[in-house]
Amino acid sequence: MRKATAVAAILALSLGGAGGMAQAQEKPTVGIAMPTKSSARWIADGNNIVKTLHQRGYQTDLQYAEDDIPNQLSQIENMVTKGDKVLVIASIDGTTLSDTLKQAAAHGVKIIAYDRLIRNSPDVAYYATFDNFKVGVLQASSLVQALGLPHAKGPFNIELFGGSPDDNNAYFFYNGAMSVLKPYIDSGKLVVQSHQTTMDKISTLRWDGAAAQARMDNILSAYYSDKHLDAVLSPYDGISIGIISSLKGVGYGSGDTKMAFVSGQDCEIPSVKAILAGDQYSSIFKDTRKLASVAADMVDAVLSGKSVQVNDTKSYNNGVKVVPAFLLDPVVVTKGNVEKTLIDSNYYTQSQIE
Repeated sequence: MRKATAVAAILALSLGGAGGMAQAQEKPTVGIAMPTKSSARWIADGNNIVKTLHQRGYQTDLQYAEDDIPNQLSQIENMVTKGDKVLVIASIDGTTLSDTLKQAAAHGVKIIAYDRLIRNSPDVAYYATFDNFKVGVLQASSLVQALGLPHAKGPFNIELFGGSPDDNNAYFFYNGAMSVLKPYIDSGKLVVQSHQTTMDKISTLRWDGAAAQARMDNILSAYYSDKHLDAVLSPYDGISIGIISSLKGVGYGSGDTKMAFVSGQDCEIPSVKAILAGDQYSSIFKDTRKLASVAADMVDAVLSGKSVQVNDTKSYNNGVKVVPAFLLDPVVVTKGNVEKTLIDSNYYTQSQIE
C-alpha cells in the first residue's frame, strides 16, 4: 500500500509539473509589425517590445517591412495564418490595412496600433502612443525659445517641414507646432519667405531625409540668396540631418554665418551629436522603453480578458471609430539637458554620443 501510494504521489507530482509546464507555455505568440530598419528609433522600438514581452512569458514574431506596403500587408497576413493572437502594428501607411485587419479580426486576432494610428478600420482595438500634438508644441516652443520670442523684436525667417502625409502623426505634429507658430507668423514676427506653410506643401514622404535636403536646397537657392534663415521646424531627426547638410552646404555654421535653429524628434544618435556640436538646436525624446511597456500591458489585458488601461478616449478618431489610446508624455531635449535626459536614464551611454 505504501509503495502504491508513493507511486501515485509521484504520478500526481509529475502530472502537476507537466500541467505547470503546459500553463507556462500557454501564452500565445504576439506578432509585431514594424515599418523599417532605416530609422534607429524603429529598431529600438522592436527590440524593446520583444524584450518586454519575453520577460512576461510571450513568444514574439517581429517583422520589418522596409517601408514596403505590400510587404507589410503580407507579413501581417502571415502572422494571422501562423496563429498569432495579438498584433502590435506600427503601420507604414495607416490607410492601407483595412481589408487585412478585417481578415485578422475574423480569426479573433486583436489589433493594437503602435505609435502610428491605423485609419479607416473598425478592427483597431487600442492605440499606444505619445501625445503627438504636444510633440509639435514642444518642437515649435523650442524654436520660439531659441529666437528669444516673444520679447525679441524680429522679424525672423523660418521655414517649415512636415512629416509623411500617409502618417496620421504628421498632422498632429504639424497642428501642435502651428498652434504655437501661427500667431507669430500672422503678426509678422516670423516670416516664411517661401510662403510654404500647409501640409500639402511642406510634407516629406516617408520621412525621407534626402528629400528634405533637396527641398531645403531649393528653398535656400530661391529665397535666401540675400537673406539669413533663422529657424527651421523639422518634425523628425532624419529630416533634420538632411536640412542641416543643406544649410552647411551654403556656409551656415561657419565664419560669420550663424547656423539656423533646427528642431527634431526621436533623439537619434546623429542628432544628439549634432545638438552637442551646436548644429541642431533640439529634439524630442520619446522613451520607447515606456511605450513598449504600455503595449505589453495592453497585450496582457487583452489576452487575459481584463480591462485595458487607457487615458484618452476622444483624440484619435481613425475615420470610422475613436480608438481608445494611452498617451505618454514627450520631453524636449536641448544641449543643456542631454546628459540628464538621455544618459542618466540609461537610454544611451556616454560613449554612444561622443
